[in-house]
Amino acid sequence: MEFLYFLLIGAISGWLAGQLWKGAGFGLIGNIVVGIVGGFVGGWLAGLLGIGGGSLLWQILISVAGAWLLLFVISKLKK
Repeated sequence: MEFLYFLLIGAISGWLAGQLWKGAGFGLIGNIVVGIVGGFVGGWLAGLLGIGGGSLLWQILISVAGAWLLLFVISKLKK
């Protein structure tokens, strides 16, 4: 069950970051990948800053922030 929650949080986070960044996502699989990688990035940065939390909403927000940062870096590398 935890793996399904992990994928669900990744999909939601990737979709939200896609909506915030360009107004469109990358499809279900792309959103899950961006959300999961963004979750790792966001979790790592939150740990460095000491602002970790345990609630589901907090995990989604951190994942969205990480996914948005990932989309920002990808867009800069594409140029």
